[in-house]
Amino acid sequence: MFTVRTMKIEDYDQVYALWMTIRGFRIRSVDDSREGIARFLKRNPTTSVVAVWEQKVVGAILCGHDGRRGCLYHVCVQEGYRRMGIGKAMVVACMKALKEEEISKVSLIAFTKNDVGNAFWNCIGWTKREDLNYYDFVLNEKNIERFNE
Repeated sequence: MFTVRTMKIEDYDQVYALWMTIRGFRIRSVDDSREGIARFLKRNPTTSVVAVWEQKVVGAILCGHDGRRGCLYHVCVQEGYRRMGIGKAMVVACMKALKEEEISKVSLIAFTKNDVGNAFWNCIGWTKREDLNYYDFVLNEKNIERFNE
C-alpha cells in the first residue's frame, strides 16, 4: 500500500530518478536541479507531495501558488503503479493543502501528446480550457529543456 506525504528536499534523488523514467516528460536544467527544487519547496513548503510505496517514491507532484492561483507541475506516477489511485490521492492532497492556504483555483499544463495524462485529468473531473492561449518567455537561456523519449 502507498502513503502520500509532503515532499521534502531529501526526496529529490528519488523524485528525479522517477522523472527520468517518465516517457514524454520535460526536465529543465536549472528549474529541476536540486537547487531549483529546493527553491520551489522553500517557497511552497506544504503543497508538493510524494507517494511512497515500501519506502520508494512512486509518484510526485510539484504544487505551488502565487497567493491567487495554484498550479500543479511534474505530476507523475511510476508506470507499474498506475491505476491504483495514487495519482488521484496525490491530487487530492495538493488540493487540500492549497485550500488550507485559501487558494480557490488551480491550473496545470498537460502536453497535447500526453494521452495518458490527458485521460487522467479528464477522468477525475478537470476541465480542459479552450478559451485561452498559453505563452512562454524565456528569461534564462541556461535553463535547457530535455525531453524524455
